[in-house]
Amino acid sequence: MELGYWEITLAILVPGILYASWIDYSQKRVPNWLNVALAAAGLAAQGIYFGAAGVGQGALGLLVGFSVLILPWLMHGMGAGDVKLMMAIGCWLGPWLTLVSFALGAIIGGVVAVIMIFSSGRTVHALANFQTIMTKVRRFDTAFSDFGGARTFGHSSQLLPYGVPLTAGTLCVLFAFYFGGWWS
Repeated sequence: MELGYWEITLAILVPGILYASWIDYSQKRVPNWLNVALAAAGLAAQGIYFGAAGVGQGALGLLVGFSVLILPWLMHGMGAGDVKLMMAIGCWLGPWLTLVSFALGAIIGGVVAVIMIFSSGRTVHALANFQTIMTKVRRFDTAFSDFGGARTFGHSSQLLPYGVPLTAGTLCVLFAFYFGGWWS
């Protein structure tokens, strides 16, 4: 039995992003070695199965993964490991599925954040933090400063390890694509 590209993707990317998600949840970071290994494996698989065109699609996916999260990182809204994880996912999924995966992960992350806020009883703190973020983005000199960054809120907020919703979004897209027949 010969495995196709998507079977290899499921066999390597799924455990890789689940492991990245677990590390992000438990340690609040995604290690560079894991992101690099996933990205390199994705580009290699693209090259083996689809040649130069596949490597190009993987590189475009990497670029999309970078593009969708670089601004929040520059604004101190998330860690660089999350950006690199999305880039590694992009190497496997290509540009379109990377964009869909990110969008679904962002929706999942938003829902989880709201649940975390309400379940922890920190609604007042969350509203105050939201006002700080709105103040931050109004001016260029504060938009890219530490002011109002994710780690500056201290005990008034809970940090959401963003690798978790990115992984959830990617898993949903992968399984819907593979088992739902999006490729046709």
